[in-house]
Amino acid sequence: MPLLERESALASLADYAREARRGEGRLVLVAGEAGVGKSALVDRFQGDVPDARWSWGACDGLFTPRPLGPLFDLAGQLGGELLDLSLAHAARDELFSALLRQVNEPGTLNVVVIEDVHWADEATVDLLRFLGRRLRNAAVLLVATYRDDGLTASDPLRVALGELATQRSTRRIGLAPLSADAVRILANGSGLEAAELYRLTSGNPFFVTEVVQAGIGAVPPSARDAVLARAARLGSESRDLLDVAALIGTRIELQLLATVTTCTPSNVDELLASGLLAGDGSWLKFRHEIARLAVEQAIAAHRKGPDHARILEALRSIGCDDDARMAFHAEATADAPAVLHYAHRAARRAAELASHREAAAQFQRALRFAAEADSAMVAGLYDGLAHELSLIDHWEDAADTQRRALALWRKAGDRVREGDTLRRLSRTMWRLCRGRESVDAAQAALATLEPLGPSTELAWAYSHLAGQRMMHGDNDAAIELARRAQAIAEPLGVGEVLADALNTEACAAANSGREWTSQLGRALEIAISGRLAEQVGRAFANLTSTYCAQRRFAEAERYFVDGLAYADEQDMSTYATCLLGGRASAREKTGQWDESVSLSVELLKLVASPINRMNPLVSLGTIRARRAEAGAWECLDEAMTSAEGTGEPVWIVLVRLARAEAYWLEGKSDSARIEIELADDVSDRCDPWDRGAIGVWLRRTNSTRSPRGELAEPYRLQIEGDWETAAQIWTDLGCPYDAAMALLDATQDAALRQALSIFSDLGAKAATKITREQMRALGIRSIPTGPRSATRTHPLRLTQREREVLDLICGGHTNAEIARRLFIAAKTVDHHVSAVLSKLGVPTRDVAASEAVRLGLVGAAEI
Repeated sequence: MPLLERESALASLADYAREARRGEGRLVLVAGEAGVGKSALVDRFQGDVPDARWSWGACDGLFTPRPLGPLFDLAGQLGGELLDLSLAHAARDELFSALLRQVNEPGTLNVVVIEDVHWADEATVDLLRFLGRRLRNAAVLLVATYRDDGLTASDPLRVALGELATQRSTRRIGLAPLSADAVRILANGSGLEAAELYRLTSGNPFFVTEVVQAGIGAVPPSARDAVLARAARLGSESRDLLDVAALIGTRIELQLLATVTTCTPSNVDELLASGLLAGDGSWLKFRHEIARLAVEQAIAAHRKGPDHARILEALRSIGCDDDARMAFHAEATADAPAVLHYAHRAARRAAELASHREAAAQFQRALRFAAEADSAMVAGLYDGLAHELSLIDHWEDAADTQRRALALWRKAGDRVREGDTLRRLSRTMWRLCRGRESVDAAQAALATLEPLGPSTELAWAYSHLAGQRMMHGDNDAAIELARRAQAIAEPLGVGEVLADALNTEACAAANSGREWTSQLGRALEIAISGRLAEQVGRAFANLTSTYCAQRRFAEAERYFVDGLAYADEQDMSTYATCLLGGRASAREKTGQWDESVSLSVELLKLVASPINRMNPLVSLGTIRARRAEAGAWECLDEAMTSAEGTGEPVWIVLVRLARAEAYWLEGKSDSARIEIELADDVSDRCDPWDRGAIGVWLRRTNSTRSPRGELAEPYRLQIEGDWETAAQIWTDLGCPYDAAMALLDATQDAALRQALSIFSDLGAKAATKITREQMRALGIRSIPTGPRSATRTHPLRLTQREREVLDLICGGHTNAEIARRLFIAAKTVDHHVSAVLSKLGVPTRDVAASEAVRLGLVGAAEI
């Protein structure tokens, strides 16, 4: 069949290949619906570039995939270091680096194809991220094909594709169905009515081809019928062979097929001649997954089990080491011991490679066949499943799984594992904002483990409880518990617990006004040197949040940039989310509200964990309240439910302060006063910044209460009536809204005009209205009625930061270069670039630069 209406796509691929030859590597994302011809396009392109070195990998949708399956496909073809590391079960970062080295050979164009990435496991998605970031100076053309018609907004692949699209090396090709004219060409001579064929197939090339080649004289209702019509013309032995092939998968080893069946070369020749299968060296492959599914679904149920059993035995005989594949066939055979063996191994390997969804699926598979296993083994499976569920943000399921594990450890009489599971359950309950249950589980863990003497598990229990006490504002107790954990962990050489405990001790010291940076710095050093990814993430998150809490935003920025890069590299979405939630809060405090809103909205689309939702909820709710926009209370009500659930002062005060301000902006002073007095009820366990904010709002809402304890300086000055100095300090700290709120306490014309100008610049409509009302009440005349900021007067309403980014885009700088120039994170640049493109109404950076020149906007910002 000819390849129709793909000239543009082939020309684009040819252009990208030429760029890659020059050392400007390209990642090409080829998207389209099932059957639209993605593989056919790449096959044709291979013929156009015969002098390149080609290697292929594919994701398989037949079973829960083996993590990094495409990489291992490539290893078998490339050999060398990558194959050696693969056989040695090396860590994934070593595998990623080895692949990049082997396909980046000077003087050779390497074309790497990874097909069907809509079925990719998490580690393969991370491989695409890794390569996408590093192709810029490599002679590599990486082509990834995927279906784009079934991806949800939160699908990990869609999220990854969105990130990859911002990379300088990434290009996209979208394949559309064929036109009616193309279908007419394909139907020519078949005796089929072309218009009816087009109507029923919607121009899908695979469907059209199957119907035409089936030669059945009429258009069937589905491609399945067309496939089975072609299969029906096979001899009985070849038909049986086709069925077994469909159960093996999209790609079938000839050696395996020969072991399972009595196939002869003539049978294979007949299958190839039918067009249902194609040859691929020592493999056969179905022309399309739709064809394999059609054949597989037509196999009688009573035949599938025995066929799977023969496949499983044959795989054993040829030494197959793909545990995920073995587990799939074992389950289809209902061989419980085999399922337990292979699924457990597959889960562990998936976890090692950070394919957490696949690991969870394998643990669940093993548990389905664990009815006859002993309690300790089943409990271990539940523990493993709970950990993987926590890493994919399925906290409710993790909690249920941990409870099951706990009951089984108790039944098995293993007190150490019982105590450790209680500690893990406590952490899960904290993530779910169930504070009372979290505390109860943590205390039960300690009570269970302490009588058993020093152990790693006991050290963890002390460290975890220290973190709880710190979050509840009991800093002295937190420090004592953290030091107990260190005293056990250090002699045992348990670096992970040591780093965790030092981290908590540092945060408790910061909260109580003591020196903290050396301890948290040491925690980070231990974590990095020990390659303790989770503790590195926690250290970066707490360095960033602590500096932000102290309004030391420049110092926080450095750790945010490094921390986010590390979290992305290690696929630690939990800590990436923490960092970005803190970034949204920091941007709200520093007046960069558009960026804060953008970040918050994106995070809330992706994050299910209640604890990680609070920062973006509060930031978004606060800004909406200040802008007098709808949706503020929806955010603040959800945040309040979660904060009260934790029972932790730091969260309660954060949300109560936001709610008090929102009520005040609406003119509901009594409600605002109730909120701030509820915050004051726990202020004795807060740091000076939170106590200061509470004190100012007590005064602003005419509460009869007085501030308690040490207050941060700008708040103390506001309460004392020195609004001018307070406003200057806020300005120096980079907090314009707080500076304007301090100026609002004044009665002088100039101060109130300055406050009005700041509020107007920020788009704080609610505070602007209150300021004008206050000015009118004081008899001030000639009150400005409209916006005065450069943002408002800019023809496209670009912010100052957006103008800076646009200037750098016009200068040809990449996002990474812009990030370095402006000392901000690459993801922050991504958001600014998106905002600039939206405001200019253009699709790409190049068009944005041209439009900026046309409008005379270049050089409008000072860099």
